Amino acid sequence: MSAAAPKSLDQLGPGDFQPLVGQSFTVVLNEGDLALELVNVRVLPKHSRRAEPFVLLFHGPQQPVLPQRIYTVAHGETGPLVIFLVPVQGGAAGIEYEAVFN
Repeated sequence: MSAAAPKSLDQLGPGDFQPLVGQSFTVVLNEGDLALELVNVRVLPKHSRRAEPFVLLFHGPQQPVLPQRIYTVAHGETGPLVIFLVPVQGGAAGIEYEAVFN
């Protein structure tokens, strides 16, 4: 039996990510990969553009701070995803990044 093809971003919903909270995702960078932990999945109010809008919140180390832009983010369950990450909060414990799917 062959493995199912990875879902596209349009096919993914919050339920695809909720079981992955607490797990590591890899941000693919030219200068070396960076691990981010998925710490929260928040469902947003429904609207006409997306059936299930949601936000992913990731936690990473203090350095390097990733600038706001599109990154390839990979996980064994989702495969590689091309998503827009925004640093939203930083402190002694590290940096938090959001990815909004709306």
